[in-house]
Amino acid sequence: MPHPADDMDAVAVRTWCSLALEALGRERAAIDAINVYPVADGDTGTNLYLTAESAVRAVEAVFAAHETGATVPATADAVRAMAHGALIGARGNSGTILAQLLRGMAGVLADGHDAHHLRRALSAAAVAARRAVAHPVEGTVLTVADRAAEAAGRTAGAAGTAAVARAAYEGARAALEATPGQLAVLSRAGVVDAGGRGLVTVLGALVEAVSGRAPEPAYAAGPVAPLPVAPVPGDCAAGGPAFEVIYLLEADDDAVDRLRARLDGLGDSLVVVGGDGLWNVHVHVDDAGAAVEAGVEAGRPYRIRITHFGADRVPPHVEPVQRAVVVVVPGEGLRGLCEEAGATTVLARPGEPPASGEIVDAIRRAHAREVVLLPNDAELRHTAAAAAEQARAEGIRVALIPTRAAVQGVAALAVHEPGRSFDEDVVAMTAAAGATRYAELAVAERQSWTMAGICQAGDVLGLIDGDVAVIGQDVPETARGVLDRMLAAGGELVTLVLGEDVPDSLADALEEHVREGYLAVDTVVYRGGRQSAPLLIGVE
Repeated sequence: MPHPADDMDAVAVRTWCSLALEALGRERAAIDAINVYPVADGDTGTNLYLTAESAVRAVEAVFAAHETGATVPATADAVRAMAHGALIGARGNSGTILAQLLRGMAGVLADGHDAHHLRRALSAAAVAARRAVAHPVEGTVLTVADRAAEAAGRTAGAAGTAAVARAAYEGARAALEATPGQLAVLSRAGVVDAGGRGLVTVLGALVEAVSGRAPEPAYAAGPVAPLPVAPVPGDCAAGGPAFEVIYLLEADDDAVDRLRARLDGLGDSLVVVGGDGLWNVHVHVDDAGAAVEAGVEAGRPYRIRITHFGADRVPPHVEPVQRAVVVVVPGEGLRGLCEEAGATTVLARPGEPPASGEIVDAIRRAHAREVVLLPNDAELRHTAAAAAEQARAEGIRVALIPTRAAVQGVAALAVHEPGRSFDEDVVAMTAAAGATRYAELAVAERQSWTMAGICQAGDVLGLIDGDVAVIGQDVPETARGVLDRMLAAGGELVTLVLGEDVPDSLADALEEHVREGYLAVDTVVYRGGRQSAPLLIGVE
């Protein structure tokens, strides 16, 4: 419902988000149809819609927390929820930029919600979005955002929020119409920038939210069909990288600065948005595994989404050839399992991690021109990277999937298909590994402080994703606690890898625990043999 108060309070923010989602829903197909830059993949409208939908869910959750309805959230809470929701749900290049625009606005509107703050918010949004893009291009949504902010900034000091919003909308409309003259690919296709059109739609919803009246639509509604845009030599939209990689990343600012530099060397369309320890990373690359590996080096990537742009965009040098998988395994049991699946293995004995030379030797033993490398240990990432570089120098194409635990390697190996193209196989294996949470049990050697509290020597520790989450007195108790923690977030398959001294009865008991407490969750059990941990756990 429109919120005609001339004020950007929490109710106006909620109304704006809702109206923007409705408007993007109406415009979705039309925006998709004119999507020719940076990639002509026809999904800009869809990505903007899904990003806005995530923002709406976050704002509605804040309002739902006010149960009586007698009060409303603070504006700061509403705008921060809007920005956070957009950040975690951002899709594609356009959605990622929209998330940063909303984050830029939220940083200002959290301090005030009058016309003066709205002018500043629009300006901050444009600046933040431009900074987030590695190589800004004129004639895109960035230009439209700049012109909207400039038009809003020219409004009279006495103007209200409705007047400021309308000025921004009109400035954005005029800038959008000019985009074909700024970007050759738009001119050749006879369209305006799709992301810019999406921003005009969002600003139109802002006008309606604060004034109660929708502006005249920028474009007439009607049936649309995707444009048959032919590839043009020299365009980013043609012959570019084969994959779009997006993930959320928990990392500090310095690590993200290094990540930007590394990803910029791997591909194009790089956009990194966020802050305060949480980032949304978007890039187009040929080596999807390397892009994810870069995220692992920077922090903790999750919600990894990898999209293939189509066979016509795969470079000619990645045609399927003889391929092998090289796996580092922590015990003889998993060694046999992986070798039965056709992998070449490197045994990591307890307390004796393999050197890079051992991994290079395994890659050579595989006698393959293409190799997928699974280190299965966070501590081996640098060793594995060095081995991969050595093998590449010898003419072997190596994709390093940054698996941090053996159960992630098992999940990746389970979806390996040599008949696929190399990149498609790496994408599937990376996604399977990334969807697998991992845990292990260990025995405390001394009293120490952990994330779960103080442990004593002899306590059994349950580590989830590398951090101590459960402290118990025995293996069965701790294992149940770890499983409950992991399955609370959902799961479909539990993998248990038992050390050589662990009785089969423990596996039976844990299988029963899962079966009774978590319907539709399957359990598989493997014998790991002599390994450093009595029990390894994976949840997919």
